[in-house]
Amino acid sequence: MSLDKNLLSKLAVGDKHGEDSPYFDGWKAYDNNPFHPEHNPQGVIQMGLAENQLCSDLIKEWIKANPQASICTAEGIDGFSDIAVFQDYHGLKQFRQAIAAFMEKARGGRVRFEEERVVMSGGATGANETLMFCLADRDDAFLVPTPYYAAFDRDLSWRTGVRIIPVECNSSNNFQVTKQALESAYLNAQETGIKIKGLILANPSNPLGTSLDRETLQTLMDFINDKQIHLVCDEIYAATVFAEPRFISVAEMIQEMDHVNRDLIHIVYSLSKDMGLPGFRVGVVYSYNDSVVTCARRMSSFGLVSSQTQSFLAAMLSDQIFVDNFLKEVSKRVAKRHLIFTEGLKEMGVSCLTSNAGLFVLMDLRQMLKDQTFESEMSLWRIIINKVKINISPGSSFHCSEPGWFRVCFANMDEDTLQIALQRMKHFVLRHRENKKRKSFQENLKLSFSSMTYDEHVRTPTLMSPHSPLVRT
Repeated sequence: MSLDKNLLSKLAVGDKHGEDSPYFDGWKAYDNNPFHPEHNPQGVIQMGLAENQLCSDLIKEWIKANPQASICTAEGIDGFSDIAVFQDYHGLKQFRQAIAAFMEKARGGRVRFEEERVVMSGGATGANETLMFCLADRDDAFLVPTPYYAAFDRDLSWRTGVRIIPVECNSSNNFQVTKQALESAYLNAQETGIKIKGLILANPSNPLGTSLDRETLQTLMDFINDKQIHLVCDEIYAATVFAEPRFISVAEMIQEMDHVNRDLIHIVYSLSKDMGLPGFRVGVVYSYNDSVVTCARRMSSFGLVSSQTQSFLAAMLSDQIFVDNFLKEVSKRVAKRHLIFTEGLKEMGVSCLTSNAGLFVLMDLRQMLKDQTFESEMSLWRIIINKVKINISPGSSFHCSEPGWFRVCFANMDEDTLQIALQRMKHFVLRHRENKKRKSFQENLKLSFSSMTYDEHVRTPTLMSPHSPLVRT
């Protein structure tokens, strides 16, 4: 039965969620035919999900050694009544203290976070949307450097009505955002009557896998301070940095830049990437603006973290020996997995953007495009999904300015599955290269014969041009 759309809201019947994008289509292809080494070895391998499964063993070991941390065990049942009753939207004090301490550790102990400014949210998705509600009105806009996280369009805009203004970056400088690009985007928006309320950054970047250096952060902070607009810094991959330059948080920068208005600075964090706990839906808004903290805390009623989860995580994150070892292992294991994957790609002649963080790489397949268009990128992506049976994400879904770049995630599977994925990619790349050589040879052969003329009497071929491919050979 078809439903009368007039019965529903514009939000309900609209298409602004972005669910029909290639980013989510790849997930659907995996869901319909998931790879399993025994039950479905020809299925689609999921490399479109930025999930950290590299250190789950450490968390499991801690749980076994600390059963009292859960109110659902015999050892922890005494705390059940205190945790199961109503909790207000401030959250458990011990949870906010533990999160603040963990955020400090994940940033090398170079900054301090106040528990009073920690606001809970249902993952980074909820945290980003909450900040949009706090900072902007419908049709106001935020600048976002490209390429940017594919789901930002949903998280930042779908329900809030806030606009995203892309700041175009390109591969000539490894997609680094420049002051010139920011000024240009800001000016163009103003000329069209769009009110810019801020700048949003993901540092480390998704999908680039790079962290911002000190000079770039200084430029960005001076820019927002001069314009008196907000800076929202999504730092959910802070602990995944595995190589230089080291991660520098915006919280560290404001300690050095006294002239910057702190009321403009806001941080989004979660435990989804650094700890590999996306199912726990633990997001954090951390703002230096008192009014934003108050408003965000009121809004957190719509996306609280369960008190059971808070209690459990407070116990685990308060174990400093565990936390120190965990953070060290995350960096080490991400580095190892990154090396295995990029070296595997290098062996087949495929390069990636140089990166130092994140759970993915930006793979360069520009040489495999039929032509340098986004239509060719989508054609190649469909082949990889449907024939190679690997779900990777095309750069266009991240608003990349150049076709041929693909984000590939490497930390959401075991190493055996990763090797199978590399074998599939190698077979595809080598076959593509052979087909390209064969086609080129056939075209050259056809060209060489078409460049000949024949004397009707002696039937002797005469070469028309000294530039014929046969002359060169």
